[in-house]
Amino acid sequence: MNERDLNHIDADGSARMVDVTHKNDTVRVARATGAIRMNADTLSAIKKNTVAKGDVLSVSRVAGIMAGKRTAELIPLCHPLPLTDLQVSLFADDTLPGLRAEAIAKTVGKTGVEMEALTAVAVSLITVYDMVKAIDKTLVISDVMLQEKHGGAGGSWTRS
Repeated sequence: MNERDLNHIDADGSARMVDVTHKNDTVRVARATGAIRMNADTLSAIKKNTVAKGDVLSVSRVAGIMAGKRTAELIPLCHPLPLTDLQVSLFADDTLPGLRAEAIAKTVGKTGVEMEALTAVAVSLITVYDMVKAIDKTLVISDVMLQEKHGGAGGSWTRS
């Protein structure tokens, strides 16, 4: 792959926003996931809703939704998209121990919603970190990744 294969780079090598004017509006869906590992006692406090800062799962879910809606303000070359749906879920996983996050973003538009789903997952996990950092210094956010995308000229892709 050379620089000309990258659609965020112009002929002079400068970063640019991709022109999507010519693209058709299609239904776009993306699903991203991630995890945060912690001490088992911290996970227990989250599950029992006894963390001093409040309901970690609810606050982190809302933070992820808010961030996903503002992705174009955070990632310089992203197009602002009218999301038609953004769902963020957090699940306890005793095998980590910790939480797993998932975001599913949807729109009807000219460009995909991968960045919105990834941003929602990342910020939801960072919010968990913020809410429990006073009781756990071992926190590790990991494995933030796109799992699948659908729509547009590129069609569908699913992580194998």
